[in-house]
Amino acid sequence: MRKTFVLDTNVLLHDPRALTRFEDNDVVIPIEVVEEIDRFKRDPSEKGRNARQVSRLLDGLRQRGNLADGVEIDDVHHGTLKVVFCRSETLSQLPPELKGGNGDNNILAVALEQRLQEVMGSKPPVVLVTKDTNLRIKADAVGLIAQDYSTDKVDLADLYPGFCELQVSATLMDQLKGGGGLGIEELPAGVLAGVTLQANEGVTLVDERQANHTLLARYVGATHRLQPLQKVHRIKLGRILPRNREQTFALDLLLDPALQLLTLVGKAGTGKTLLALAAGLHQVADDHLYDRLLVTRPVIPLGKDIGFLPGDLQEKMGPWMQPIIDNLDFLLGASATDEAGAGRGRGNRAQRSNWADLKGMGLLEVEAISYIRGRSIPRQFMVVDEAQNLTPHEVKTIVTRVGEGTKIVLTGDPYQIDNPYVDADSNGLTWLVERFKGQGLAGHVTLLQGERSELAELAANLL
Repeated sequence: MRKTFVLDTNVLLHDPRALTRFEDNDVVIPIEVVEEIDRFKRDPSEKGRNARQVSRLLDGLRQRGNLADGVEIDDVHHGTLKVVFCRSETLSQLPPELKGGNGDNNILAVALEQRLQEVMGSKPPVVLVTKDTNLRIKADAVGLIAQDYSTDKVDLADLYPGFCELQVSATLMDQLKGGGGLGIEELPAGVLAGVTLQANEGVTLVDERQANHTLLARYVGATHRLQPLQKVHRIKLGRILPRNREQTFALDLLLDPALQLLTLVGKAGTGKTLLALAAGLHQVADDHLYDRLLVTRPVIPLGKDIGFLPGDLQEKMGPWMQPIIDNLDFLLGASATDEAGAGRGRGNRAQRSNWADLKGMGLLEVEAISYIRGRSIPRQFMVVDEAQNLTPHEVKTIVTRVGEGTKIVLTGDPYQIDNPYVDADSNGLTWLVERFKGQGLAGHVTLLQGERSELAELAANLL
C-alpha cells in the first residue's frame, strides 16, 4: 500500500540518497530540513559532504517541476517528492511543551499536517522517518507513526557468522581428508537441510556417531566443493598459532592471497587485530606477496576528547596507533624467557623499537582515514582496525581505494562503538559483512572466544 514518508534531517545526512529509496511511495521533506541541510553544507566532515549531495539531488529534481507541488523522483517506481512548509496553525495544535518552534517541532508539525490530510482521505498513511530516538517518542506521544531509517541496517543477531557445522559420516570425512575435496552433491540428502553455504565459508564436519571427531574445511563457491583446511603453519614473525576453531578459519582466510577482502568481527580479546597483523607481516616480510603493511583506524575517542595533538601527522597518529604498537610488541618482542633473563627494562626498550624499525625498513605505513579519499593503494596488505566506528559511506570510500594486488582486512567489535552517528546495526562493518556475503573475493569470520586473558574474557561476557 502506498504511504507518505516524512523525512528528518538526520536521515538525509546519514544516507544522502535516502529520498530515492522509498520506491513508489510519496516522500515529504519539511522546509526546516532544507534549512538544516544548508547549515551543514560547509562542514568539512562526512556530514557536510552528504549535505552538499542532498542539495545537488534536490536541485536536480527541480528540473522535473515545482518541488512545492511535487515531482516524480524517478521513472521506474514513480514515487513523488514534495517540499512542504510548516503552517503556524498546525504548529499551534501541538501540545504546549512542543510549541517552541524549534527544528524537531516544526518537522513534527509538518508530519501532523500530512496526518490530518490522511484522515480527510486525501493522503496515504503517513510515517515519520527519523534516526532521532526522542523525536520518535514525541511522534508517538502525539499519535503519529514513527520509525527508524532501516534501509542499511543489519540485525546483529542475524549477522552472517562465516562458519557452520554439518553432520556427516566418518567415511565422508576420510574421503575429504584424503585430498581433492568433496563436492556438495556428494553429501547425503538432508545434510544441507536449512543450510545455504556461502563462498569461503568455514565448515566444521562432525562425525555423526562420534561428536568429538571433527574436521575443518572451507566451501569454495566457484567449484561448489569442500576443501580441507591446510594445516596452518607457524608464522615466522611472532609466536602465533590459532587457539580455537574460529581463529583457524580466520587465519586460513588471512593467508590466502586469492581473497582480497576479509572482515573479522568479535568481542574484545578474540584476536582480530593480532591475527590480521601477524598474517600481514608474514606475507610482507617473509613471503613478499605485498610491498608493505598499511594500518589505519578511525580517530574517534572513547569518552571526552583530550583536544588537539602536537606535531606532524605521524606524531598526531601516535596515540591512536598505540593498540597496533602493543600488538606489534607482542608479535616481535622477546619471548617471556628472554625477558626474564635479560631484565625487564632491557626487554621493554627492545620492544619499543619494533614500530620504528618496521617503518624505517619500509614494511609498515600508517595512514589517516581522513586523507584516504582519492588514493589508489596497490600491492599492500591493508588493515582497518576499529571499523565498527565507520559509517557505510566511509567503508565504501575505503574499500574502493583498493588497487591491484592489495588485500584489505577490516576488524571490529560492533558492541563497542564510540561514533555517536552509528550503532551495532547500522555501522559500516556489519553492513559490509552482509553486502559481501557469498562473494568469491571476500571472506568473513565472527570470532567468539576471547583469548587475551581469563579476566578480559570474563569482563567481555559480564560487563
